[in-house]
Amino acid sequence: MVKDLFISLRPRQWSKNVMVFAGLFFAGDVWKTSKFALALLTFGLFCLTSSSGYLLNDIFDREKDRLHPHKRLRPIAAGKISIRTAAFVAVTLLAAALYFSYQVSYIFAIILSTYYLLTLFYSAYLKQIVIVDVMIIASGFMFRAIGGTVILGEEVSSWLIICTIFLALFLALSKRRSEVVSLGTNAGSVRKTLGEYNSHLLDQLLNVVTAACLMSYALYTLDPNTVAKFGTRRLVFTLPFVIYGIFRYLYLVHNRNLGESPEQVILSDKPLLACIILYGVSAAFIIYL
Repeated sequence: MVKDLFISLRPRQWSKNVMVFAGLFFAGDVWKTSKFALALLTFGLFCLTSSSGYLLNDIFDREKDRLHPHKRLRPIAAGKISIRTAAFVAVTLLAAALYFSYQVSYIFAIILSTYYLLTLFYSAYLKQIVIVDVMIIASGFMFRAIGGTVILGEEVSSWLIICTIFLALFLALSKRRSEVVSLGTNAGSVRKTLGEYNSHLLDQLLNVVTAACLMSYALYTLDPNTVAKFGTRRLVFTLPFVIYGIFRYLYLVHNRNLGESPEQVILSDKPLLACIILYGVSAAFIIYL
């Protein structure tokens, strides 16, 4: 049961919480041990909180998950973990996360609580509302980025919020498209909202979000405040990596119908992973050297 419980915590999804390091990285504070430790703590607290949310989500969705070709294998849907056990672990993880977050910063505790409440409302109701469902998913990434910045005592950049939201919307819409295509006519029976989407609509939304994502990052690199902060305009040279990364992801979504699990796509596709690494190295070189 321990193994099944660990699977239900969705450790692969923890890669999403890497977003908390964005504020640390772009603030130029990576080498400050105290701030890196705080960012690492933030990562851990978001992992506990998100895992608690995943457990509750699986409890709410257990009947519908049994109709899904892949989700029916989830331990709660498969009956390998009792509802009582899953609920107890979910509450325990949440309590631990909120306690430690409050010890560090009450503002961060409020951010973490708000993130969890949105997750809870999403699992219980908001996932049934078209468009709102992907916006809530995107807001989760925004809270991660803001939380990782606030806990460091840094000013939250408007560009960080804008770029994070559009990138998160891009990933969320790609996920919805892959789900709709893979489930076909059964999409509506698995979840009512999925039946309201179609690939044409999602492609149109992806076109808008893709353009907004690229433009917002390009404008960020050339913004006078960004140039003054880093003392250089060279951050714009990282734009080709961002363009390739997004285009590569779109290729995988459209040509291979991947995207239902963003973290798996990123970690398994070598060209995309190499692009992300090269972006990180080039951005670090420009910011820190």
